[in-house]
Amino acid sequence: MDTIEFIGNLGRDPVMRYTTGKATAVTDFSVCCNRSYTDDDGKRIVEPKWYKVTAWGKLAEACNNCLKKGSKVYVRGRLNADKNGNCPTFTRADGTPGANFEVTAEIVEFLSPKPGAGSGSADENGGQSAEEQPPSNTPF
Repeated sequence: MDTIEFIGNLGRDPVMRYTTGKATAVTDFSVCCNRSYTDDDGKRIVEPKWYKVTAWGKLAEACNNCLKKGSKVYVRGRLNADKNGNCPTFTRADGTPGANFEVTAEIVEFLSPKPGAGSGSADENGGQSAEEQPPSNTPF
């Protein structure tokens, strides 16, 4: 199994839905991680990388209730691959190639604390800090 860990900020509010039949909660959200460095000319370069994260069950409910656009999170999960074992690729409207980094979350830690509270976390077994809310003035 391919495990991946990263810290980043949500690019949009989470979206939760339920599966048919068992009515299991599923929440999707996107996380941006920036790599920044200074090139040889002294120019600061920022390279964003986006991940599509899917959480299931109680973890999905906790993420939907506690996260908002701009929230900082730590995610550990399984990197999903296509049938050839690669990240799914696509061609953008401008003709440039792109890749979808899709992750099924096992653990999500909420790193944007509510004022006066510590950080919270949730795992796929439902251990969570339900009162956790990110600040409303996030820059992302």
